[in-house]
Amino acid sequence: MTTRRVMGIETEYGITAPGRPDSNPMLLSSQVVNAFAHRPGSKVGRARWDYEDEAPLRDARGGEQPRAGAHRSQLTDVPAAEGGAMPDLEDPATANVVLTNGARLYVDHAHPEYSSPEVTGPRAAVVWDKAGELVMREAAERVAATPGLGEVRLYKNNTDSKGASYGTHENYLLSRATPFADVVSGLIPFFVTRQVFTGAGRVSIGPDGATPGFQLSQRADYIEVEVGLETTLKRPIVNTRDEPHASADRYRRLHVILGDANLLETATYLKVGTTALVLDMIEARTLPAGLALANPVHALHAVSHDPTLRTLVRTLDGRQLSAIDVQRAYLEAAEKHVKARRDDTDVVTATETRDVLDRWGDVLDRLQADPAGTHRDVEWAAKLRLLQSYRERDGLAWDSPRLAAIDVQWSDVRPDRGLYHRLVARDQVDRLVSDDEVRAAVEHPPEDTRAWFRGQCLSRYGSAVAAASWDSVIFDVPGRGALQRVPTTEPLRGTREHVGALLDANPTATALVEALTRPGS
Repeated sequence: MTTRRVMGIETEYGITAPGRPDSNPMLLSSQVVNAFAHRPGSKVGRARWDYEDEAPLRDARGGEQPRAGAHRSQLTDVPAAEGGAMPDLEDPATANVVLTNGARLYVDHAHPEYSSPEVTGPRAAVVWDKAGELVMREAAERVAATPGLGEVRLYKNNTDSKGASYGTHENYLLSRATPFADVVSGLIPFFVTRQVFTGAGRVSIGPDGATPGFQLSQRADYIEVEVGLETTLKRPIVNTRDEPHASADRYRRLHVILGDANLLETATYLKVGTTALVLDMIEARTLPAGLALANPVHALHAVSHDPTLRTLVRTLDGRQLSAIDVQRAYLEAAEKHVKARRDDTDVVTATETRDVLDRWGDVLDRLQADPAGTHRDVEWAAKLRLLQSYRERDGLAWDSPRLAAIDVQWSDVRPDRGLYHRLVARDQVDRLVSDDEVRAAVEHPPEDTRAWFRGQCLSRYGSAVAAASWDSVIFDVPGRGALQRVPTTEPLRGTREHVGALLDANPTATALVEALTRPGS
């Protein structure tokens, strides 16, 4: 049992244009995507997103929701502009590109979204998630420098505090053999309570922000049901979309929609690292018993609304537990399971697993002793500390518009304006990864997943790549009567170790396609 698991993070960024208040947000978002795709020296080429194998209405509980009854936002298997088999990069409604680092950059529900490439561990997840912040920052700068457009501001957050919420979705591959009912029952108590160390903090209470106050999570108030297929309406704690983007007979993809957009690196690291461990326990059936909650949605909101962390949630067997109590039960089970199953784990993965466990335990200890003392690595605590300083200095109540503005400014991607970035500059928050690693990840894919093949195909053969997706790369090469689809349905193939020599030996797309289609290859 380890933290090693195929995973990734997709983030919709908040967007405004101060000089263009009436602009269509989809148009603004497409300008952001196209600005990055068309920057000088870009190797993105003409590749578009391949929708062929997407099935967003397939439900893990069985069956598929009829398209006629689906909300438009659920139909992610077609370009944003209806019609047309392959979207045009110049069409503002269909800006949707594949990057050389293996990521996807596109317009989703009137927001620019960065979907990171697949990685195999929590530290790598942090690196390529932070790379997305640099992508968005550069894109916004290029939009502002384009004659006739003007400034666009981007925010890595989840709500405008006016009733709108947009997502940060985690994705994890798990075994298809694991019953989905076990996934649901095992995850709900964990998801309800992990916000004590993963929450990004939010000024105001309630979906419309009508109640003054401060809470742990940006996303919690927008969650309405325990389990469901929706992502924009009746949002669930556990999403049931059964769209693995991999071999469906082997894998299921857990699509997590209740998490916050984190800027603090430790928060992201623990968010995905602890979730990976819990998924391993679910697959191995070693979860602790008795943690099922009597009213999970109410508990999710109640925990988020209490920065003192004193709120108790009721279990089905009648016990009253704090969120920290619940998390400790998961941690203790994980410690026992890792110790019992230590076998052929490689040193790097074992070290990272041990680090996640140690940090998990340490942050729970410090949250229990003094939540304010976790401000270097727990995002809501860092934000609350900053807000309290303004409240004390200027006598501000929680319903002050200034505090709401500070909440938004926290997540501004601009290093000279974002308040998170100012704390980084003053060494007031912890870092886990280096600036050099993050800059490299903007251009280069992880080497140990299929993202390496996808990204390298863009870098080496960009003009010949017609389209790509998580599970395919499509080439358009001379001498072939049709487009050539190369399936990549196994996420741990297509790595540098697996196909590096093959790509080096075939300097052109034509040669690569011939090598891949040669009998016996």
